[in-house]
Amino acid sequence: MIKKSKKFQTPYLTNLILKLAPKIGAKVLVESEWKIAGQIIYPNGVVRSLRMYSLDLNHIASADIARDKDFAKFFMKKKGYPIAEGKTFFEKNWAKIVKSDRTIISADKYAKMLGYPVVVKPNSKSQGSGVCVAFNKKELNSAILEVFKGDKVAIVERYLPGHDYRVVVLDGEIISAYERIPLSIKGDGKSSILSLLKQKQKYFILSKRDTRLNFNDRRIQLKLKKAGLTLKSILPKNLELFLLDNANLSTGGDSIDVTKTIHNNFKKIAVRLTKDMGLRIAGVDIMVTEGDITKNPENCKYYIIEINAAPGLDHYVTTGEVQKKKVEAMYLKVLKALGKKD
Repeated sequence: MIKKSKKFQTPYLTNLILKLAPKIGAKVLVESEWKIAGQIIYPNGVVRSLRMYSLDLNHIASADIARDKDFAKFFMKKKGYPIAEGKTFFEKNWAKIVKSDRTIISADKYAKMLGYPVVVKPNSKSQGSGVCVAFNKKELNSAILEVFKGDKVAIVERYLPGHDYRVVVLDGEIISAYERIPLSIKGDGKSSILSLLKQKQKYFILSKRDTRLNFNDRRIQLKLKKAGLTLKSILPKNLELFLLDNANLSTGGDSIDVTKTIHNNFKKIAVRLTKDMGLRIAGVDIMVTEGDITKNPENCKYYIIEINAAPGLDHYVTTGEVQKKKVEAMYLKVLKALGKKD
């Protein structure tokens, strides 16, 4: 007897499109096994596609450039946007193909020029995957090798910490803005770090947030080691411990909504950047190193972390009913826009 495979959870965007499409008279055909690909069929004969977090709103090449962090940084810098100084380094075999000597061997020299610590990240991954802060050559090499498990290109970047924000833009309008806080736990004086992480995971599940924590993440292990702790350690009551360097909601981060308080000039920057990168919808990630996003950027220090052409909002919607309504209203606008003939 053949056992049936465990039912695959339908992605948030697929469920949302299935819910909203009938409101504009459209039908949705979804691939039945994985449920991550589908077609939206409009009454006027227009057919659009969806896949995971992507819809047919952005042009393919513009979206591909946004996905490639190094290419995106090139164009953002050329257009006058502040970015963190950084350089790409290539997996050994890939370096031969692109005929470059920028391999892991030369990364330490560059990191020393920037000044440790440095940020290491995959060039083409999203949702904070593989992002790590390295404080020395050993950690740098380890982080780059980890990146090369899923990407041929690693970026080594100047470490400029601050307030991390995601601003979502759709057709010249700010849909949402929120500060992203890295994965953290707060001690109760009796529970181990592992137990607190499991409690946080349980909370995510109960709130229907599609975040799965990796308790064995090497980055968490590194953070704990630096603090002289292990997963078995018990945190003192009310002591907050941050366990990752990136603040993505997909890796367990939290959010503070700033849609109503973001300064108008930061709004203009996000809208203009989205247009300058050839996109209609985007998540603009901004790091404010001095000041915060409620203040005039002219009086702050900030830089653009990256721009995401397919901003997943499935984690954001779980933070409140207001956020849920915002996202549904946004995608209803998207569906209407997609239904227009080219």
